[in-house]
Amino acid sequence: MPNLVSVNIGVPEKIDAKAGLTGIFKRPQSGSVQIGAEAVIGDAVLDRRHHGGVDQAVYVYLNTDYDWWTQELNAPISPGTFGENLTISEIIGDNLAIGDRFIIGDVVLEITCHRTPCRTLAARMGDAGFIKRFLAAGRSGAYCRVMTTGAVTAGDKVEHKPFAGPRVTVAELMAHEGTRELDADYMARVLATPVHYKMRQDFEKRLAKAE
Repeated sequence: MPNLVSVNIGVPEKIDAKAGLTGIFKRPQSGSVQIGAEAVIGDAVLDRRHHGGVDQAVYVYLNTDYDWWTQELNAPISPGTFGENLTISEIIGDNLAIGDRFIIGDVVLEITCHRTPCRTLAARMGDAGFIKRFLAAGRSGAYCRVMTTGAVTAGDKVEHKPFAGPRVTVAELMAHEGTRELDADYMARVLATPVHYKMRQDFEKRLAKAE
């Protein structure tokens, strides 16, 4: 059964990619960490325009994808490197879809969207081309909303509960990012899932204009 490899929290730190501070440098915690309604308690979320909030309260990355990156980069990568709050074992990224849930003790998380790489991640990795590399890999991890709050600890068991509705994988959503002309049936399928509210608004407007 999958488990929490680590629970990661960041504090404000400087980075070359921006004049201000970042919370991307997240480090594994040894004790219990509280998951709040809109964030992991104690975690630094500084760019509120692109991070945090109800539909991006928790960022999850998979240990299986870290294994892939270790081979791709020919260097070990430790949990928290990509700025995720929770690193989970065993689950394969291709199996994650919008609306899927992670159940960790009392905590229930629901996947809302993929992660879009940015200059801060590229600076974190010391590679100006890492944005394109991350997109091409299709291994984005997943942002989640918090359905039920509670405490989690590294080593906790994780249940992956698939969404009962239309299957829109996180990788599929990521692959369509930046596409100007999207198929109406695809957008309708996405809207039948509990997708991130910003994407919902965008797709609803697109479909309304097409009518």
